[in-house]
Amino acid sequence: MAVEVKMPQLGLTMEEGTVSKWIKNEGDTVKVGDILLEITTDKLTSEVASEAEGTLIKIVAGEGEDVPVKGILAYIGQAGEVVGGAAAAPVAAPAPKKDGKTTVAVIGGGPGGYVAAIRAAQLGGEVTLIEKNKLGGTCLNVGCIPTKVLLHSAEALAEAKEMAELGINVEVKGVDWNKVQAKKNSVTNQLVSGVSGLMKANKIKVIEGVASFASKDTLTVTKKDGAKENLAFDKIIIAAGSVPAVPPIPGVKENANCVDSTGALSFETVPKSLLVIGGGVIGIELATAYSRFGTEVTVVEAMSKLLPMMDGELTAQLRKMMEARGIKIMTDAKVQSVEAAGAATKVNVEVGGKVEAFTAEKVLVAVGRRTDTEALNLDAVGITNDRGRISVNDKMETSVANVYAIGDCLGKVMLAHVASAQGEIAAENALGEDVLYDGTTNPSCVYTDPEFAGVGLTEEKAKEMGIDFQVGKFPLMANGKSLIMNGGVGMIKFIIGKEYKEVLGVHILGPRATDLIGECALAIGMEATVEDIFATIHAHPTVTEAVREAALAAEKRAIHIPNK
Repeated sequence: MAVEVKMPQLGLTMEEGTVSKWIKNEGDTVKVGDILLEITTDKLTSEVASEAEGTLIKIVAGEGEDVPVKGILAYIGQAGEVVGGAAAAPVAAPAPKKDGKTTVAVIGGGPGGYVAAIRAAQLGGEVTLIEKNKLGGTCLNVGCIPTKVLLHSAEALAEAKEMAELGINVEVKGVDWNKVQAKKNSVTNQLVSGVSGLMKANKIKVIEGVASFASKDTLTVTKKDGAKENLAFDKIIIAAGSVPAVPPIPGVKENANCVDSTGALSFETVPKSLLVIGGGVIGIELATAYSRFGTEVTVVEAMSKLLPMMDGELTAQLRKMMEARGIKIMTDAKVQSVEAAGAATKVNVEVGGKVEAFTAEKVLVAVGRRTDTEALNLDAVGITNDRGRISVNDKMETSVANVYAIGDCLGKVMLAHVASAQGEIAAENALGEDVLYDGTTNPSCVYTDPEFAGVGLTEEKAKEMGIDFQVGKFPLMANGKSLIMNGGVGMIKFIIGKEYKEVLGVHILGPRATDLIGECALAIGMEATVEDIFATIHAHPTVTEAVREAALAAEKRAIHIPNK
């Protein structure tokens, strides 16, 4: 007699779940414990295992279908067995909704795409999200989040080694790399599961596949099994993201020891030596992490300084700190070629007019990212782009009516929080609102040791623009909380307009800089003056009170340092 497979109750408040993916097909033989399908609730994604042995003779609930707790999902029995008076039949796709809603497609489920999908759903759109890999995109799976897990583990290791200075005696036995990787994967999986839950909670249909334009309002979705489906939409939001760029350096593609940022997150062991090609955010963050883990790190940057878009004075300070910890840094240096050197790799670098050879166990190629738009068929429908970098206006509209684009695929500011902000703007305009994207308050964050963050104009940019400005600086050596946390290493720097005293930019090198920058971004967004910062009482003892002190210093009113 056939056995019913029912929707499990995964929590006391769970009333229903959504069939997100069938792992087994009708006619498959199953054993006890085999995973039959995945279900999604508003909180998590879970697998449903078979409690019986036999043949999956009938699937009752198709993918995307909501099923109440204890509702029947499928039957397991003997091959050919009739269930409910009829033999097993293919599952029909859910009928399309016909409620007059605006249909919206979002291409890409990263931090830009899934935010756009949620906002469009909040505004009443009938939303379909198409993702070719994993929800969460680069950020959650192989970017921001896993990188920060490695950095946090490395930071904990460094702090443990320094505990004696605080009177705490601990024994550091080393790094269990497998556990570090397991923690990274656990955090990533939890967040990706959370995004799946948000899709369910907002009634967003998720399709796994690669999207391309068949016409200006129709997408062809190619699924993993090769099947293709044409889907028409009222509005389309492109959030296709980016992939690591591979420079045309001889030997890089052919050398297995050369990895991109994705590969550097999943080394089988901590490498004894690592050469990083590129002194941007990705390269510097991973250089910081692996140096703490005990790797001998060398950074090669073609430009004259690290982190070219950040404040030059603080960048120079950060470089000195990194070099003091044993990281070798070369600027104005260009990699000429890469070649095998036994089990290691030799990197030939032109620096100071000479070519020097450096040998490393692993080479991280971190020279930036490029748009991932090749599959979209942009030119065929007239979407203006520059070698895959999509052009948009302040409403995130492309050159084709009702098609929007956001995030990394624009090829400009490739940051997760920028993609998310643009995603909200695109969704709101797609659903009839009239809003503009303004990147003035966009902060840049680098998770080095100490952290580095900035928002608004740098001193270099203000000079380039011919703006009359003044500067306020406060060394964190004079801040009690910073002194406790990291010995007072770092500085906060304000760029203030001379005539109106408006906040033009703020740059922070110090503990929790990436959190502190939020106040500064708000100040710029509100067009606050330095007097507004003065008038705001900051708690003591905190690092954030140093923000006020730096603002005071711009007017030679700092309390806790001499004013010059």
